[in-house]
Amino acid sequence: MSVNLIFKIAAVGILVSVLSQVLKHSGREEQAFLTTLAGLVLVLLWILPYIFDLFTTMQQLFAL
Repeated sequence: MSVNLIFKIAAVGILVSVLSQVLKHSGREEQAFLTTLAGLVLVLLWILPYIFDLFTTMQQLFAL
């Protein structure tokens, strides 16, 4: 895992939290929820290959 990916995840987290707070204070709680959900999906898509590699490694490690 590269450091660049960690910085991108942190940037998305900061951006999503700021946008969510601004939207909640302006009375648009549905859009705040959708913004949070979109940020979560984006980060999950970035991390998914690493999770797949982890499960593949664990499967090879414990294969009989």
